[in-house]
Amino acid sequence: MGIDSKRMLRSTAALGVLGLLVAMQGAAPLEAQSAKAPRVYAISASDKAQGAKAHPDLLTEFGGAVTGTQASYVEQVGKRIAVQSGLSNATGDFTVTLLNSPVNNAFAIPGGYVYVTRQLTALMNNEAELAGVLGHEVGHVAARHSAQRQKAAQRNQIIGVLGSILSSAVLGDNAFGQLGQKVFTQGSQLLTLKFSRSQELQADQLGITYLKRAGYDPRAMASVLESLARQNALEAQLRGGTSQTPEWASTHPDPASRVRTALTYAGNSAAGATNRDTFLTRIDGLVYGDDPKQGVVDGRKFTHPVLRFAFDAPDGFFMVNGSSAVSISGTAGKAQFSGGKLSGGLDSYINTVFAGLTESNQARITPSSIEKTTVNGIPAAYGVARVQSSSGAVDVVVFAYDFGNGQAYHFVTLVQAGGADVFTPMFRSLRRISAADAGSVKPRLLDVVTVRAGDTVQSLAAKMAYTDAKVDRFLVLNGLQANAALTPGQKVKIVTY
Repeated sequence: MGIDSKRMLRSTAALGVLGLLVAMQGAAPLEAQSAKAPRVYAISASDKAQGAKAHPDLLTEFGGAVTGTQASYVEQVGKRIAVQSGLSNATGDFTVTLLNSPVNNAFAIPGGYVYVTRQLTALMNNEAELAGVLGHEVGHVAARHSAQRQKAAQRNQIIGVLGSILSSAVLGDNAFGQLGQKVFTQGSQLLTLKFSRSQELQADQLGITYLKRAGYDPRAMASVLESLARQNALEAQLRGGTSQTPEWASTHPDPASRVRTALTYAGNSAAGATNRDTFLTRIDGLVYGDDPKQGVVDGRKFTHPVLRFAFDAPDGFFMVNGSSAVSISGTAGKAQFSGGKLSGGLDSYINTVFAGLTESNQARITPSSIEKTTVNGIPAAYGVARVQSSSGAVDVVVFAYDFGNGQAYHFVTLVQAGGADVFTPMFRSLRRISAADAGSVKPRLLDVVTVRAGDTVQSLAAKMAYTDAKVDRFLVLNGLQANAALTPGQKVKIVTY
């Protein structure tokens, strides 16, 4: 929840405009993307205007831009690969941003705007992988993939990918899917739409072509896809095998199946540069995972040291911290935590939240009643609405809290009818925290270390700032296999406080 509390209840409808901007691409035709020297293509004034308009909102939705030497390095690599696309031969026509986001994501929009999150950057192991991911995203723009999906996107009202996954996991049908999507849409997901398999493969190939042109090892595309596939599998394992798809995988499906294809396309040509040590040195010190300024998920506990509150998810549930909300997911139901201005009392606030869950062509969802209560000294209220779907009745609960000074927070939960009690412990866990508790929340940082004689995978993994799966996390983070032998002088990544 890394946003200003004043905009925490902002309508997601405004973000649909940004989704359309992604779709309205005026890029070079595919003929410009051949293996020959790239055709010089001047990004149009319209593209630049659209990109410039969307850019500030994208920054807000993805936690803002990282600044400093790490961001400058990513910008340098991104511009080097972007000019290989044929969209422009001037690096000044591209804006490359390292986003302060704890999710694995990357994307590009018209006008020369290219983005990658610090979390995805931290997963990479050399400069060629970074260039490959950014080249892949530029390839989507150059191939006009979003333009090909524009009509479908408009029909679907640019509904978020994450929301679709969460709603289908509970409801299992399309008839009631719009409600689930409306409840669980993350604003940031409105800005990137799922590509088809053929589009993904084409973007992979374009990214590999750009790698070759820039003098990088083209096999880096396959290795970063493999890391993503392993990270997806690890996250599923840590969640207990649930099917929740990580953000990058949601919009860039099935990286595992694309590894072999990418290797085949890369071919047996002479390997180019990877610049591994340079890359690791330059990303050393990146914040890893949640930034305390945006709130921190630690197991089942969410703490926001700036806004000074905490709550606990129920047993068996996991949380994902988004830019404007925290998503809570489990087999028994789904929930989202967010907030907004409180101007007319909790009853009015709850009714406003319910109204926001209803599409314009649907009957309005209203609670049967609104009950007042107190939670850990905080005035609170809740309402329950039962909605019929083709798969049966579903209960939607809005549980809101008055934090004073015109500020409220709320949970929205979605469960099969009669199952809302699973979230009662979570509703009752929301609490204010002291300044001392807030001050004790520290960020995790990426620490690049040099292997010394006697170091092993196990000894270095033991330093990871986690209580579970330390070895697995270390191996995936460094692109290493379980039987890997470390060499003195080799650089590896660990995560520390």
